[in-house]
Amino acid sequence: MNFDLAKEHELVRDTVRSFATDKVAPVADELDREERFPYEIVAELAELGLMGMTIPEKYGGAGTDTLSYAIAIEELTRIDSSVAITVAAHHSLGALPIFYFGNEQQKREWLPDLASGKKLAAFGLTEPGAGSDAGATRTRAESHDGEWVVNGSKIFITNAGTDITACVTITALTGDGEISNIIVPNGTPGYEISKPMHKLGWKASDTRELSFKDCAVPRENLLGPRGNGYRQFLEILDGGRISVAAMGVGLAQGAYDLAYRYAQERQQFGKPIAKFQGIQFRLADMATEIEAGRGLLYKAAWLKDQGRDFALAAAQAKLYTGELSNRVVNWAQIGEGTNEVQRMVIARHLGL
Repeated sequence: MNFDLAKEHELVRDTVRSFATDKVAPVADELDREERFPYEIVAELAELGLMGMTIPEKYGGAGTDTLSYAIAIEELTRIDSSVAITVAAHHSLGALPIFYFGNEQQKREWLPDLASGKKLAAFGLTEPGAGSDAGATRTRAESHDGEWVVNGSKIFITNAGTDITACVTITALTGDGEISNIIVPNGTPGYEISKPMHKLGWKASDTRELSFKDCAVPRENLLGPRGNGYRQFLEILDGGRISVAAMGVGLAQGAYDLAYRYAQERQQFGKPIAKFQGIQFRLADMATEIEAGRGLLYKAAWLKDQGRDFALAAAQAKLYTGELSNRVVNWAQIGEGTNEVQRMVIARHLGL
């Protein structure tokens, strides 16, 4: 076993960290406050080759491994989650279904623009009544005169409505108990995209509700064999969990970094609060849990790169890092007297 990053992984980490610090950090607050999609940043990420990292070069991607991709998402989230989810949703959910399940004609039609970052793609799975129970899909696609005619709706779809979005791949019932995946280009008559949804977080990312009313697309827009949509989206979600786990690690690391710096600067009782054991123990717990989450993340990415079954590891990584990020951010916050001070007050009242 070797836990050292290879030189190429270190280069990815350093490059993305510098970009996030120099380019994303100065505008992150403004983008979030204005709920404005980061077009300029996406264009620069595309120039760096980060919008289609694991897609082969012959289709316009960078041809990197999954671990490199996970590291990139981690470093972006360390600074801004909206930018990170824009990249992750486009790559893992938007472009990869076409790469994994598309025929050669579909790959050559869609991937060069998607993998290079010139265009974005979305993945339409969630519906008002079908989220965790994705098999409860109600959107239907009926075959008529060489076309698929789609009727239904999707919700909470990322990257679907930007000025550079090319398409969405949607799950739809193509028969009784039969779910298929279909590519729907933006601008297709009958395909309506809502205004951006207002959110508590990720405000600079694009999230929409989609509706389809007699929306007709060519029959060749079927992605993979008819009826394979359920299996396809399960596979896509397995891989997507790695990028979401990377976001969990990055968010926790970013919160820890801010808390660590503040603890060095904040003076109380004549010295930095980092000198107090209560703060030291809290920072130590945060650093330890982040390292544990990073280990789960990197293991899942490594298993995928080895061609081995990674589904369990990816689910474990997503579970742990999702809860980890919540804990670390909560610990890093300050509100009307820190919890450490409350413990001191309680201890005094207990006569300790």
